[in-house]
Amino acid sequence: MLQNILIIEDDADIAESLHYNFKREGFRSTIAESGEKGLRIALDEKTTPSLIILDLMLPGMSGMELCRRLRREPLTEKTPVIMLTAKAAETDKIAGLDSGADDYIVKPFSVKEVVARVRAVLRRAEKETSPKYEDKRLFVDFGDMRVRCGSSDVKLTRKEFALLEHLIKNVGRVATRQQLLDNVWGYSYFGDTRTLDVHIRRLRQKMGDCSGCIETVVGVGYRFIGSN
Repeated sequence: MLQNILIIEDDADIAESLHYNFKREGFRSTIAESGEKGLRIALDEKTTPSLIILDLMLPGMSGMELCRRLRREPLTEKTPVIMLTAKAAETDKIAGLDSGADDYIVKPFSVKEVVARVRAVLRRAEKETSPKYEDKRLFVDFGDMRVRCGSSDVKLTRKEFALLEHLIKNVGRVATRQQLLDNVWGYSYFGDTRTLDVHIRRLRQKMGDCSGCIETVVGVGYRFIGSN
């Protein structure tokens, strides 16, 4: 079955170029010229996409607002999203990723690079098959993105959950800061590693009594050791 990509982009030239190249690479694709139309297509069970290419600067509903909406909907909460934007500032990238995007590409871009990023994001999504983690205190359901410490639910952002998931799936092994940035933010991220440290700090704060499950390896990175 062909994977379907939803292109939400109001620039007709960019949208048609992506559509043509995705077809050449063996994908199906659908174009939506506005956030509202894109949302309707994404939430239709007959047309739910495998991945969404999302422009930030859209007429009406912005790409950032749309991404947050998609993450609130059960049908699209796990659908990979790659943002396209002319905004190249680090703060804009962080805002986009924190809103729920899986990757972030700055215009102008190479269509070949977009196709490569699409394949990489889809591969990551397919690999996320481990269903659950559980020890004496901590319970994590990777499929439903649920976390519980003791009897308390832990509410995490998508990025915080991705960090925790990567650490758990490499339990006992040190994950360097660069490895975490590459796997959670994407290989294109060139920002300050302090962004990662801030996210780890917030993650620990939210996890309360289970915060000790993430160990700092000074000068290297972090390691998941469980909360037994």
